[in-house]
Amino acid sequence: MDIRNIAIIAHVDHGKTSLVNALLKQGGIFRDNQEVQDRVMDSNALERERGITILSKNCSAFFGNTKINIVDTPGHADFGGEVERVLKMVDGVLLVVDAFEGPMPQTRFVLEKALELNLKVIIVINKIDRPDARLDVVADEVLELMLDLNATDEQLMCPIIYASARTGIATTDYHKPGTDMKPLFEAIVNYIDPPKMDTSAPFQMLVSSTEQNDFLGKLAVGKIESGTLKLNQTVYVKNFFDENKRYQGKAVNIFNFDGLKRDPIELGTVGDIVCIAGIPDITIGDTISETPDMAALPFVKISEPSVEMTFMVNDSPFAGKEGKYVTSRHLKDRLYKEAVKDLSLQVSDGDTADQFKVRGRGEMHLSILIENMRRDGYEFQVSRPRVLFKNIDGVKCEPIDKLVIDVPEDCVGAIMMSMGVKKGELISITPIGSRMRLQFLVPSRGLFGYKSQMLTDTRGEGVMSFVFDSYQPYKGDIEGRNFGSLISYETGEAITYGLFNAQGRGRLLVGPGDKVYMGQVVGANPKGEDIVVNVCKKKQLTNTRSSASDDALKLTPIKPLTLEEALEFIADDELVEITPQSVRIRKRILDHSLRAKARKPVVED
Repeated sequence: MDIRNIAIIAHVDHGKTSLVNALLKQGGIFRDNQEVQDRVMDSNALERERGITILSKNCSAFFGNTKINIVDTPGHADFGGEVERVLKMVDGVLLVVDAFEGPMPQTRFVLEKALELNLKVIIVINKIDRPDARLDVVADEVLELMLDLNATDEQLMCPIIYASARTGIATTDYHKPGTDMKPLFEAIVNYIDPPKMDTSAPFQMLVSSTEQNDFLGKLAVGKIESGTLKLNQTVYVKNFFDENKRYQGKAVNIFNFDGLKRDPIELGTVGDIVCIAGIPDITIGDTISETPDMAALPFVKISEPSVEMTFMVNDSPFAGKEGKYVTSRHLKDRLYKEAVKDLSLQVSDGDTADQFKVRGRGEMHLSILIENMRRDGYEFQVSRPRVLFKNIDGVKCEPIDKLVIDVPEDCVGAIMMSMGVKKGELISITPIGSRMRLQFLVPSRGLFGYKSQMLTDTRGEGVMSFVFDSYQPYKGDIEGRNFGSLISYETGEAITYGLFNAQGRGRLLVGPGDKVYMGQVVGANPKGEDIVVNVCKKKQLTNTRSSASDDALKLTPIKPLTLEEALEFIADDELVEITPQSVRIRKRILDHSLRAKARKPVVED
């Protein structure tokens, strides 16, 4: 059977997963009368909740006698490492671009990686049914981007397909509406090269992805680069970056991808993407070979992380009440295992035995890790995210992001003022339909917690995205948060009377009946200073003052903070307490007197 291996790459929300849905529906994977859910590839619970792809996934479709192996990749910049490693499995990419938004920061990142690997590109202008679609302009913008990235003449002669993944149509000429996805299938078969077939050479495969199966153990996913692999065949594992890693294994199970299913096979052939079970210590980047003397295949260099957080054992007064895994051993094992599967993640021991430093590609990258851990029953604490500085030629440098914001025209002034405070540098300002697109180079630390401010500045109409650009000399101090914390005076249960008195000081984060402890942050003070409040305070009762009068007290409805909002909220002297049931904010030093002493400057004799 003829084979094509492709990856679908794009900026977030440009329609990659919807396009996979359309290809699977028309690629003979589902029955004609079968009901298929939207974004069928987003099987992870967090992916479906957030509407984004987090993990790359494999599937296949069929067009005539051609099997098309498809890799669906994440679009958010924080998960760029997933894109970098899976591109080694494919021979071409579908670059999906929104018909209105055009190329965005992540579009440039993923396209650059594809061009570096000399992959063929098919441009798919998606969402052509949008009333504000800019089809000719967007096509030109993509070609200009390819020129800017030094694409070869052959790469520039790529097909351009106009599609609506939602309705399942594609066409080579948007003036002639399509009826199905056939034009895109034809472009894939005719333009993307089939994998090089050398069945006579010894078997060799580069592991581009790994999974954990409850029954089969560790699974290695990759493209067979040469030869064939038989069931129960003895194989040898090496690593390009670690010469000491050499051991023997056996292919106990072999699977290929048939639609969304994995079918067991007895023989894997060159060019196909397969899944191998039976090698428990396999990791991403390993090479599986037929003979022990074959050289390891080179793996892509994953971009370095730019953000760090400290994970630590929960030591709050409520520690151990809600979580299943609460010890430093549990925390360490999970974090180091996560770093093996996610090459963008780096984990190291912290300053104490109960702390671990975790580095990732951005706030969302780390918040997804935190959310997955709490859902699995882990209980721990995390610090505020902080950027990683570098010393380059004796100069202190910091990570700089390219920020793109689409806003209504009358909100441009507010954005410019905010960016001035954040040390942002305006690159361009361009009208896009009835809106304006602003591009900035801004320090990564300036974007921590900026999304909520941006939505306030644009009355909820702004759309922002950013991607790492470069390291540049340190831009100077950036104004931190402009509010303080309301801190619980004692441990107990929040009472309506105490909350009513406290709400005059700011916005509350807890409601009546919530359990709180001394040193827990229970609200935000707009005046910018920390204030201790007693939300557990009860009214002193007399003959003329009864507890029933509390019914007359009106409390402002509270909106509990999400995990991302809590990470944006905290100051350097605060932590976020994570449990399967709760997200709390607390001071590092819970005792009020000890915290006051720590703030006092030391006077030297």
